[in-house]
Amino acid sequence: MKSTLKLTRLAGVDIGVHWSVLAIVVLVVAGLSAHFPQVVPGYPWGVYLLAAVLAAVLFVASLLAHEMAHAIVAKRNGVEVEGITLWLLGGVARLRGEAATPGADFRISAIGPATSLLAAGVFGTAARLAELADLNMLVVAVAGYLAAVNVLLAVFNMIPAAPLDGGRVLRAAVWAWRGDRLTATVVAARAGRIFGLTMIALGLLRAIGGAGGGLWWILLGLFIVTMATAEEQSARTSTALAGIRVGDVMTEYPETADGDLTVTDFLREVALLRRHSAFPLIDRAGQLQGLVTLNRIRTVPAERRATTLLREIACPPDEVPRAQPDEPLSALLPRLRGCTDGRALVFRNGNLHGIVSPSDISRAAALHGLGVRIGAGGAKIA
Repeated sequence: MKSTLKLTRLAGVDIGVHWSVLAIVVLVVAGLSAHFPQVVPGYPWGVYLLAAVLAAVLFVASLLAHEMAHAIVAKRNGVEVEGITLWLLGGVARLRGEAATPGADFRISAIGPATSLLAAGVFGTAARLAELADLNMLVVAVAGYLAAVNVLLAVFNMIPAAPLDGGRVLRAAVWAWRGDRLTATVVAARAGRIFGLTMIALGLLRAIGGAGGGLWWILLGLFIVTMATAEEQSARTSTALAGIRVGDVMTEYPETADGDLTVTDFLREVALLRRHSAFPLIDRAGQLQGLVTLNRIRTVPAERRATTLLREIACPPDEVPRAQPDEPLSALLPRLRGCTDGRALVFRNGNLHGIVSPSDISRAAALHGLGVRIGAGGAKIA
């Protein structure tokens, strides 16, 4: 999940929001604007609206604290963090790579719910103190709501089903017990699919019975099933690619293009004469201007191709995944998403050295299935 808007950088982690996070704010504000008058009557409508907005903002801040905890502990355990994105179903900390040990996996996973429980304790204490101090009861209601919702967030996330934090904890436990990360991931993923399908079924029953919230149960269940399946597939691919370096599969010295070429000139002078479908854009100073793919060019209307420059439609340099030749290929996989269509550029000593494409990875995985191992010593038949 990529950010629509980048907000700031905290503790070395980029913080952003997806446009869908507005749905969370709208739903919370709408719900609390109707709820607060029932529990604390006697205030003007505008006051209830202001309290609801404050509660929504603090709730989003609670989600951010949950994800920041994951990111900080991940960095302390040697896992790079690409960033944090808040979106419709909460938040996600995008990690580059995986924990090296079951213990690290457990710490990274458990800290999120622990932080939510801590937040619940802080808000609960604030609500109690405000009540004892005989402060405005609307303040007590806001703090009480935030305490309750953070408890709910912690409890829900600790359900032992991937991709929830509880699924990660389950994976860490099975990993420590069996000594096999793949087996642990499969167990957590299958638990996630069962849980997700259960939520979908319950959502359908609620919708049929006329109870509210059925659609959200279905959407959340679909999300969990999809993510759990993707995690299992990713784990199987990573296992198949174990021991293979980026340099073992990359195409060396990829052909580049000038970002100042128009799309028309590029198609005529480069694309028609080359068999590649992705081209790094390098300026005259040797600096990367981005990565252009035929898929991105396809989005340019025919009447604009003569005036559109490649660098204007290219994937920006800061969004192009980068790797080193000696980096494990499995560590690169989580970064192969976004505007590059699954490609990454390989640099050595600061200079462009190669490119990795989805077909390179698929070929390596296929050879593994045939008993052929690719490594520093070349290809070998097992």
